[in-house]
Amino acid sequence: MDLSEERHSLLARVASLYYEKNLTQAEIARRLDISRPQVSRLLAESRQEGVVQITIHYSPDKYSTLKQELLERFKLKNVQIVASGNLGYAQLVERLGVVAARHLEDCLQDGMILGISWNTGVYQVVNALQAARQKKVTVVQLTGAVGSINPLLDGPDLTRWLAQTLGGQYQYLSAPLLVESPATREALLRERSIREPMSLLEKLDIALVGIGSLSPALSGLLSAGYITEAELREIIRQGGVGDICSYHYDLHGNILPLEIHQRIIGVDLETLKHTPYVIGVGGGIEKASSVLGGLRLGVLDCLVTDEIAARAVLKMVES
Repeated sequence: MDLSEERHSLLARVASLYYEKNLTQAEIARRLDISRPQVSRLLAESRQEGVVQITIHYSPDKYSTLKQELLERFKLKNVQIVASGNLGYAQLVERLGVVAARHLEDCLQDGMILGISWNTGVYQVVNALQAARQKKVTVVQLTGAVGSINPLLDGPDLTRWLAQTLGGQYQYLSAPLLVESPATREALLRERSIREPMSLLEKLDIALVGIGSLSPALSGLLSAGYITEAELREIIRQGGVGDICSYHYDLHGNILPLEIHQRIIGVDLETLKHTPYVIGVGGGIEKASSVLGGLRLGVLDCLVTDEIAARAVLKMVES
């Protein structure tokens, strides 16, 4: 169907603000007095209708050495690096999401089981997949729900959204991320509504995980109210630098002996290690330590990060 002149003008304006003026989706939403999801849909429509045509001119040698060093040092299968330049953190995460989405789309095949965690990085990947080709996949939550004040950042909503985008099915993990005690966790794992989706985690083909930071401004568990600032400081005091699927680790990739790890409902790191392909998304100088510790965990097969974080990781390894 041909676009009306008015609709074409709206799509072009939104696309110009985003791609030419480098405004974030939130900034565009405020300027046009619309919601952020509307901005996302308009950007996706602008690509689908040909109002925006993206041509990628790859620089074959720009990051090849950097990628190769990461591939060899951490025994990865793939590395995706984006130019960060002077981008703010919010814009950097959006860009990481776009790159990770394109890579994930290339990897997916009909019939696969895809597990996803939750955080802003994973949200941006799902958001960037709105114009993706349909894939008959089953999307599964890797961890229980966090009850975030922003539901789009939480596991159930991201799982349903991604499955609908890809034209596939989804399987909820109907439990909270953290429960009151290890005994409560064991009791819930015996429930059929939780046992069945948990069994799917053993059959994952691909997993998409965010690399979490312990910076108070970026900590997902802190913002969700699962831990206090005092508890976060204690985790840092014990050497914590980041988390994957809420399992906290130090700079050397050692899991910290934290009591909260005994109360997590979700995928465990041994299961992730046996998953054929695990994509980790995280970037920015603030997350360099989180990325290095996450790489040393040995669960990631693919890293999506930015050039500054990548160089910082290698510098820390050398020193």
